[in-house]
Amino acid sequence: MYQTCLFCNKSLQTNDVVEQFPVGRRLAFDAAKGRLWVVCRSCERWNLTPLEERWEAVATCEKLFRGTRLRTSTENIGLARHPEGLELVRIGEPLRPEFAAWRYGDQFGRRRNRMILLGSVAGLATAGGIVAGGMLIGFAGGTFAFNVANSAYTFYRARARIRFRTSDGQLRGLQRGEVLAATRIEPADDEVGFRLQTHTGIWVDGHREWLEGQDARRALAAIIPAYNAMGGRKGVVGKAVSEIESLGSPRRFLLDVAGRPGAYDRNGVSGFVDRMPKSTRLALEMALHEEDERRALEGELWRLEQAWREAEEIAAIADDLVLPRGVSSFMARHAEEK
Repeated sequence: MYQTCLFCNKSLQTNDVVEQFPVGRRLAFDAAKGRLWVVCRSCERWNLTPLEERWEAVATCEKLFRGTRLRTSTENIGLARHPEGLELVRIGEPLRPEFAAWRYGDQFGRRRNRMILLGSVAGLATAGGIVAGGMLIGFAGGTFAFNVANSAYTFYRARARIRFRTSDGQLRGLQRGEVLAATRIEPADDEVGFRLQTHTGIWVDGHREWLEGQDARRALAAIIPAYNAMGGRKGVVGKAVSEIESLGSPRRFLLDVAGRPGAYDRNGVSGFVDRMPKSTRLALEMALHEEDERRALEGELWRLEQAWREAEEIAAIADDLVLPRGVSSFMARHAEEK
């Protein structure tokens, strides 16, 4: 039974209410289709549970939902809070746009609020440092405070990496700033339907490389959240849902975006992701997520498990990068002694 989020690797927390599935503080379920998700309270992504672990838990969730006072409800979606703190999201038979907007609204809304808050705190800290520096030691103090803040930001940009694993098992780490300016998409005649050009992270062939097949899909799924770091308002999320709906399915939307000739161009070259409207970039993230889930629902649960393990491995590597040398081995040795 998984304990951490597939997407951000943070704890999914626990509950003491659903005995068959004690993971998560918000569970979403569709009793008619027998589906159960754990909604991560950190990133708001929906983690689809393994088939063998969900059936009895879904029945329990339905029973609990019916016996709990509703906090909010539409014709097709209900949200209830159990007295012990567990939140239950019951999916009836909603129109897909309603479900998608409801499902992704929290995720992109919280992401937007978090970035606004971080920006405000950083701005206030920098301004406060400059003012305090000016009061104490004049302009030199203010310059020092600004340089400290700027150095911290530069360090973050240098450490910020986008990681994904290619089909040959190689773990790729790409520089966030370079990738955001370089990534472009174009159609391909394969099962995925598009290929991706992005920054290599090394000084080879003008810094660019093409990724194809499942590598292109994995790379885009890892890269697109960086473009959408600011999330989106409710209206923009709704527009993103409409873009997918107008083409009938997430896969058709992906193929359409990749195949728009002359769109999102820079200097006559088309397909640059940073040239896409904000709603289209949000729709890309939605579509990629739903395509992964569709594969899982069609029986390819091994993909879900593999992605989960990759997320844990990547997170462990990322954690080790910021720890002083020897700390990880000390912690492991100490754990063995216990």
